[in-house]
Amino acid sequence: MQVCLNGSRTAADGARVPLTPDESARSAAEAVAAGATEVHVHPRTPCGRESLSARVVGPVVEALRRRAAVPVGVTTGAWAEPGPAERLERVRSWSVLPDFASVNWHEPGAEELAELLLARGVGVDAGIWFGTEGAARFALSPLGPRVLRVLAEVTDTAPATAEASAHTLLTELGPAHGRPVLLHGEDGSAWPVLRLAGRLGLATRIGLEDTLFLPDGQRALSNARLVAAGLVEHGAQRDR
Repeated sequence: MQVCLNGSRTAADGARVPLTPDESARSAAEAVAAGATEVHVHPRTPCGRESLSARVVGPVVEALRRRAAVPVGVTTGAWAEPGPAERLERVRSWSVLPDFASVNWHEPGAEELAELLLARGVGVDAGIWFGTEGAARFALSPLGPRVLRVLAEVTDTAPATAEASAHTLLTELGPAHGRPVLLHGEDGSAWPVLRLAGRLGLATRIGLEDTLFLPDGQRALSNARLVAAGLVEHGAQRDR
């Protein structure tokens, strides 16, 4: 169970969303104590903007490693650095390397970025989003067999159609170059897709990036509570 600490959430989403290195480390440590086996984070500048700068990525990775003895991963989403060439330069400048980084395969320059990360010894989560050309591009990629895993992201947020969308995405992925698949949803699809992952025996993730609410609809007060609930929901489906 991966915990996704913050994503694109901001302080407007509640004081529980960790944004600073210290907040992220504390939240990660609590989530690991609740059962999370790895951490995914979106590093932020002091003003709260997502960034791939070495001066931003390094401190949060170091802080997480001090408090949570599990693999640490970061985003490389184009929203944090829109230019493909600039993203490459940012990653080349990293002096503190995460254990893995997610690369969204539908974004411009994805393969070049993934190749650079692999060359630097950073594992790659191939982010394949529902409703994009990511799956088709990944199927043809010579880097496919070398990625750490496939991050199958169900961007359909409607609870009624989330499972169908997840099945469509998994069908598009096909054998996925034989790599492990982590399946997850977001907002309204977070819990339906997590349960589906349990039934299919796939890895999954949960955290304030993906949802602000527990399965019963109550507001989630922490990433740790989401992880604890996620393990129960995922395990219950797996044991059916």
